[in-house]
Amino acid sequence: MGYLRMFKRVRIAPGLTMNLSKSGPSLSFGVRGAHVTVGKSGVRRTLGVPGTGIFYTSHDGWYSGAHTARPFHEAAPPLTGWGRILHGVAMVVLVFTLCVLGLAILGAFVSR
Repeated sequence: MGYLRMFKRVRIAPGLTMNLSKSGPSLSFGVRGAHVTVGKSGVRRTLGVPGTGIFYTSHDGWYSGAHTARPFHEAAPPLTGWGRILHGVAMVVLVFTLCVLGLAILGAFVSR
């Protein structure tokens, strides 16, 4: 049996979008290939190479896999302070590297 998904995306400003769906509103900000979405289910960060379908998504929040999570006493503590900053910087470097790699591959095909 299938299900019905409904959503509306409203562009508030360049790089800022409000998403309205059956599960509730969320706010997305970022550029093509890298954005952060904040909603009632938590924070989702997505990085990718535009036009390729290659992307990486991480999710922190209330519904981020508790049914498959390790028991609380085994779980790693959440990132705070410098750990969050370093994680963000690493994500930006990853996106930049993927974009450069994608452009290099695209350039190799165009120049032939």
